[in-house]
Amino acid sequence: MHQMAQSSVFLSGMGGLGIEIAKNIVLAGVKAVSLHDTKQCETWDLGSNFFIHKEDVLGQKSRVEAVCPRVAELNPYVHVDVSSLALDDNTDLGFLGKYQCVILTEARLSLQKRVNDFCHSHQPPIRFISCDAYGICVRVFCDFGEEFEVSDPTGEEPKEIFIQSITQDSPGVVTCMDNQPHGLQTGQSVVFREVNGMVEVNGTVRPVSVLSPYSFAIGDTSQLQPYAHGGFFVLLKTPKTYRFETLEKQLCDPHVLTPDFSKPEAPLQIHAAMMALDTFQEQLSRLPNAGCTQAAQRLFPFQAPVNAELVRCLSRTARGTLPPLAAAVGGLASQEVLKAITGKFAPLQQWFYLDAIEVVRPLQSVAAEEFFPRGDRYDGLRACIGESMCLELHKLRVWAVGPSAERWAFLATFCSRRSHSVCITDPDLIEKSNLNRQFLFRPHHIQKPKSTTAAEATLEINPDLQVDAHLNKVCPATESVYNDAFYCRLNLVVTALDNVEARRYVDSRCLSNQRALLDSGTMGTKGHTEIIVPNLTESYNSHRDPPEEEIPFCTLKSFPSVIEHTIQWARDKFENLFAHKPSMFNSFWQTHPSAEVVLQRMQRGESLEGSFQVIKLLSKRPSRWDQCVTFARLKFEKYFKRKALQLLHSFPLDTRLKDGSLFWQSPKRPPAPVDFDLKDSLHFGFIVSTARLFAGVYNIPYSQKVEEVTRLLSIVKIPEYRPSEKVSVTDETVRKPDSMKLPLSSEEEREAIAQLEQAIATDNSLQVSPLQFEKDDDGNGHMDFVTAASALRARMYAIEPADRLKTKRIAGKIIPAIATATAAVAGLVALELVKVVGGYEFESFKNCFFNLAIPVVVLTEPAQVKQSLIRDNIYFSIWDCWTIFGREDFTLSDFINAVREKYGIEPTMVVHGVKMLYVPVMPGHSKRLKLTMQKLIKPSVDRRYVDLTVSFAPEADGDDDLPGPPVRYFFSRNGETP
Repeated sequence: MHQMAQSSVFLSGMGGLGIEIAKNIVLAGVKAVSLHDTKQCETWDLGSNFFIHKEDVLGQKSRVEAVCPRVAELNPYVHVDVSSLALDDNTDLGFLGKYQCVILTEARLSLQKRVNDFCHSHQPPIRFISCDAYGICVRVFCDFGEEFEVSDPTGEEPKEIFIQSITQDSPGVVTCMDNQPHGLQTGQSVVFREVNGMVEVNGTVRPVSVLSPYSFAIGDTSQLQPYAHGGFFVLLKTPKTYRFETLEKQLCDPHVLTPDFSKPEAPLQIHAAMMALDTFQEQLSRLPNAGCTQAAQRLFPFQAPVNAELVRCLSRTARGTLPPLAAAVGGLASQEVLKAITGKFAPLQQWFYLDAIEVVRPLQSVAAEEFFPRGDRYDGLRACIGESMCLELHKLRVWAVGPSAERWAFLATFCSRRSHSVCITDPDLIEKSNLNRQFLFRPHHIQKPKSTTAAEATLEINPDLQVDAHLNKVCPATESVYNDAFYCRLNLVVTALDNVEARRYVDSRCLSNQRALLDSGTMGTKGHTEIIVPNLTESYNSHRDPPEEEIPFCTLKSFPSVIEHTIQWARDKFENLFAHKPSMFNSFWQTHPSAEVVLQRMQRGESLEGSFQVIKLLSKRPSRWDQCVTFARLKFEKYFKRKALQLLHSFPLDTRLKDGSLFWQSPKRPPAPVDFDLKDSLHFGFIVSTARLFAGVYNIPYSQKVEEVTRLLSIVKIPEYRPSEKVSVTDETVRKPDSMKLPLSSEEEREAIAQLEQAIATDNSLQVSPLQFEKDDDGNGHMDFVTAASALRARMYAIEPADRLKTKRIAGKIIPAIATATAAVAGLVALELVKVVGGYEFESFKNCFFNLAIPVVVLTEPAQVKQSLIRDNIYFSIWDCWTIFGREDFTLSDFINAVREKYGIEPTMVVHGVKMLYVPVMPGHSKRLKLTMQKLIKPSVDRRYVDLTVSFAPEADGDDDLPGPPVRYFFSRNGETP
């Protein structure tokens, strides 16, 4: 971040590709950006540049003047200025010397060479990037000088790996605990910490030689003390130097990144074709006309081993712009700009090529006139895919689900007719953290709904668009809104959801309603897209990711070893103290007739269901600020001193296990009691944040004045500590105990009765105000509590603490998102959208995984749908759904006969959800054959159909029943198949 805040960037070309790069690097927070362009706004620009509006075209504004204030608005901390000087072969390039990075788009190759030579030879070298987007082909070139040092090539957070043993040998061999894979490579180095016995290795850097996934050699340890126990190691990140050649040299012998291994020759093919296009431009001072394939002969007048189809498609579309393709390559190029400035992450060496030939291949027989301009915002798109495909996209009905404004905005480049619509759904509000990863939201939008705000902003991009914005959560509870009729009106669904369960639910609804689903997501510099097309691909639910590993209860409670454990512990304390218990308290009083009745029953000593925690809370309920401060001080004593004392009482430092090994050895860390120190800012911060949150729950006015809190703390009396003889939990399989069933003391019951009597007498409400954890509001004190509590626990266990930002990321389970990856994912998804709307064949579709940090981009075919054999050449896939139309008097026997007659196979078992409607071996089930389907299923009034799981008779006796597709049973013949 420091390097970005000190860096200045020059970016030339304000077309669709240039503006993609501009918005991404401004959102990232570079110090200054100079935007350069000499062209006027044209109608053509409206289809690819989100920051040029119709009034800019009518007012004959220059492109750079139109976009500059709108780009600057994205980040008030970035200085954005304009340059409109002529940049050609005669320009003195000396003015570029003040920039750390120069990016050229829409520049002829001769100018790119000249500017690159200047940047390469400048001292210090100026990092140079050139990007071009011609129709279906895009390229990026990077030259960061002859020696470019990168501090962190991967950006991956090194993990602490605990040690099982280190041999006293030459070489010494390190074995990881519990067969945990170390993930190292020979030649890398590690740093050792907290090793007992062989203490000489602590703090030392040791190169490793990998022996197995769980062990490695570290050189001679034979003269060191014997290893005793404990310790861990961390991979030491070492700088790496990269060397670059100039553009002139690289044109002849290019180093290329291969994104699609199904066509490994493609990058070099595109390289040759685009070089020929560069020559065409230099000779004729123009690009081939839209729709013209004859120019392909001029591109290659000589014999060359180049894909003729690629050349024809490039020639015909070169004038056009595919906004999604520009976004995808713009995201990658923007990340390279940030690498050039910061020296973090491995740079591209040195070319990246990508084509979208799959988009235009089915359109080769379309007449040339389809691609001619018509004077509207879609001319750039039309030059690539033709008028007929544009019209299909204009008619698109799409549902965008989830928090990705970038995906929504891309729909504006396709959809135009007011009679059709885009529906966007998101229940979330805009948070401050959303502002740096997309370009639709501004600071004044914070705490406004994402969906409605994005809809308004998208309409500014394309006023012709009709947007229907919803605030609903997409889940079974909203199926009355997002019902089958809703899905029937859609062409496809686009999701950008942040959890697996939501993805699985939307996928199941798309599967049931035969709708395509385009799913995507990002995590930092990584991103993925998955394309799901009816009857062609598997669905999202066809594969299962491994479940997220939970931290064992005993680790959180007593034996944290890494900072993630202390942060999760602090989050759990927040939920328990300020959310769960208050919510349970409110629920109790909402389900009981009156406080008086409860009081009477409590006075009689009766046991009330769910009263344990309620009575505890009543007995300790504060009514004044000083009581909140007292509670906070007592919590400090309990959490950070008495807990440690109790553990060390139960398990002294010399405790040994049955096998003779020490109890306190890695990964277990012995705690050290923390004595409260009023002068320690961390101690004081915990008290203030905890007391404030208690006050918030119980609706008590509070004061955070240091003098007042200090005075109140000085009079708090701390009870004498007496250790308990109860043994602490050490078993990792033990679950958290049910605090609702813990016994109450008579003193707690008496105090609860007194509190309740006082509440009734003073007519005070018993309702409290549970807190919902909100990480992004720095004024609510939530992160203050979690940060302080986690840091104190880390100090208690000698764990390196995390700063507030890292604590927020882990505590809020934030999936980090950045503008570069978001833009790349949005573009890749929109490319697939074109193919879905066009009804393309399976081979055309591409899933993608990328990591812009390394960088790697991998395009693969989706998993093809599998056909399962039932018997006798009867097949089905996950997309199949058999249908039976019934009537009011339709019996189970009628249903079975109807399936047999329609599909030629005998049902042997019928299940509805978890209810077995018909299993012949079950007692009494044969009698059900005469019952009506209505009586067996008992559908709700508005239910038109149910999906039944049906098994079928095997071919031979003794074989298992055969599974088949779901059978959708309509209760009336008037029902219509969705």
